[in-house]
Amino acid sequence: MPVLERDPWRFQYFEHVPCPEHVIIPTDDPDCWLLYPRHAWVYDKLRIAGTQGLDAGPHGVAPRSFPVFSKPIVNLRGMGIGSRVIISAAEMDHHYQPGHMWMPVLAGDHVSTDCAVLDGRILWCRQATGVPWTEGMFRHWTVHARPAPELEERLAGWVARHMQGYSGMMNFETIGGVIIEAHLRFADQWCDLYGEGWVEALVELYASGRWQFADGGRRDGYSVPLFARHGQRYTHPPAALQAEVRAMAQVTSLQITFHEGKPPEDHAMPPGGFRLAVINATSLNAAHAARRKLAEAYPAGLILHQD
Repeated sequence: MPVLERDPWRFQYFEHVPCPEHVIIPTDDPDCWLLYPRHAWVYDKLRIAGTQGLDAGPHGVAPRSFPVFSKPIVNLRGMGIGSRVIISAAEMDHHYQPGHMWMPVLAGDHVSTDCAVLDGRILWCRQATGVPWTEGMFRHWTVHARPAPELEERLAGWVARHMQGYSGMMNFETIGGVIIEAHLRFADQWCDLYGEGWVEALVELYASGRWQFADGGRRDGYSVPLFARHGQRYTHPPAALQAEVRAMAQVTSLQITFHEGKPPEDHAMPPGGFRLAVINATSLNAAHAARRKLAEAYPAGLILHQD
């Protein structure tokens, strides 16, 4: 398999693509940290804020004004773990946490951008925007067919200044065009929505330093999670139900995003809910219908309904 994938529910995207044995393509931040020590500094969110001139600092340094957004300086597990808005100096003192930072509360679209990078130059990128829900959860993500010229130009400039010598995929999370996170990988949740031949182009980038992808057939895609309440131990839906959901019109993939044999509290999940699955589709209505069908595998009182 060409990709170093820790989540077995995403093997489906990569296991049938040929790849030279020496090629390693990471999808998980801890692996990226080890594989690219020269560029692992991008996981320091306080440093990322500094590259953009943002007013930010570690806990223990008082913000000049409130509210601020607080989060871990380094979080290699994602899912918004430990993040919160802090509205006063008293609340800041109460929630003091070593290894955490504060920065401005940003406004605007929350965008995830995957980029193919060759020696500090962006050769390809694609945006996805999330519709936030509550407590770190998203209602869904839209993988957009249309480009985002202003954001792409801003990211290209940042990469040119800070990522010389790096080749591979990068993922940026931005709010209102401001980088809040950078990763030395791509978002493997929806790479099937990028189009036929994208994974092959990914392998070629890491194998030979070339990016060759026919990207003219873009269409919007949707990635929709199914969340349930915390505090329960869940089992996977029956195989027949999974097959039925995968066969539904316009559904491109189904991921069951948890390990049955692992305690629920050992999964990296947002504070608001436990993510049972992700459904990718080329129609939002189709994704919602597939989510409702999949939810039938669980007691209704445990499902967090989003429609």
